[in-house]
Amino acid sequence: MTAPEAESLRARRTPPRRSEWRTQAPVVAVVALGGALGACARYGFTLAWPTPPGGFPWATFWTNVIGCAVIGVFMVLITDVWAAHRLVRPFFGTGVLGGFTTFSTYAVDIRKLVDAGRPGPGLAYLAATPCAALAAVWLASVAARRVLIRRQR
Repeated sequence: MTAPEAESLRARRTPPRRSEWRTQAPVVAVVALGGALGACARYGFTLAWPTPPGGFPWATFWTNVIGCAVIGVFMVLITDVWAAHRLVRPFFGTGVLGGFTTFSTYAVDIRKLVDAGRPGPGLAYLAATPCAALAAVWLASVAARRVLIRRQR
């Protein structure tokens, strides 16, 4: 083993330094705070728009679509418009919007529809949610860029 290989091996075996944790602690904290806020917003949305047993889960569907549209606008803003503070993206993108959107509930909702004897709506929901979510990200980012271009003229 050469000296550079041995040094590389030692570096991989060495636990992270305390200073690395201090650098990452604020990121972890803002993701946790943002996630709590996003999850509370999602919960409020589902309370306001409950799904009846065996019914189509519109609240979860629209939560995911709206969250993805906001992600599209947000990414345009922080990449094309302004240089955001290093904690803005983890707080809002990963935390708030990650807590707000809920693809785990989407999977549970599909199972509930199938178990309720409604495989057709379950399959429609299975296909419609990712298609609508991807379309929302794309359309929102395109619209945000067009608005920015017009404002710059």
